[in-house]
Amino acid sequence: MAVAASIPTLGAVIITAAVDSINPCAIGVLILLVSILTASHVRKKLLTYGFLYISAVFATYLAAGLGLVYFFSRIPLYLSEYLAIAVASIIVFAGLVEIKDYFWYGRGFTLSIPPEMSKKISDYTKKITLPGILFLGAFVAGVELPCTGAPYLAIIALLSQQFDLTAFLLLVLYNFIFVLPLIAILMLTYFGTKIHVIKKWKHRNRPLMRLASGVLLIFLGWLLILIANGTITFI
Repeated sequence: MAVAASIPTLGAVIITAAVDSINPCAIGVLILLVSILTASHVRKKLLTYGFLYISAVFATYLAAGLGLVYFFSRIPLYLSEYLAIAVASIIVFAGLVEIKDYFWYGRGFTLSIPPEMSKKISDYTKKITLPGILFLGAFVAGVELPCTGAPYLAIIALLSQQFDLTAFLLLVLYNFIFVLPLIAILMLTYFGTKIHVIKKWKHRNRPLMRLASGVLLIFLGWLLILIANGTITFI
């Protein structure tokens, strides 16, 4: 018997976005950018460059989300169930990898950006120009999306089931929450918080955030499977 539901709820979007927002790559690049700006005595441009970087991350993630929604909506109905199950399986697998990394980080397969991409990001960070900062934000978002974007993919898959104005606003809200930690870090450093304090906080909390992300991904993956096989239907 199918269970009628209206999902994802506002709470599901907020919780998933909050977990996804503690993103080691986007945060790490911003910390590196802030370090370079303060060391090169261009602190007065910190907010300008910082918000440009954050805006580029936000815009790229939102555009990618809309593109994926369009892609899912174009899938023929007879294939949609199989696609949803395939996506859900990927999300559950990503969740298991995240939980594995909580206990055995760095062992075996992990959801992280390849070293060569990390080096490119580091090189781009040193090119402090307005176009360079915008490119950096877009490049970081584009690189990290396939590696750490499983929570976002789960929400997109859910929203695409019934995409309307409300779903679009939820997608925008998700991306705003996603960049909130970046805004918080930028403002903290601007008003005097030492960058090494933020680095320590990032490293101290990374394992717990991987565990939370893993549990959430497994839940969302199973939710997608239940929707795909008709156990849960939209009201």
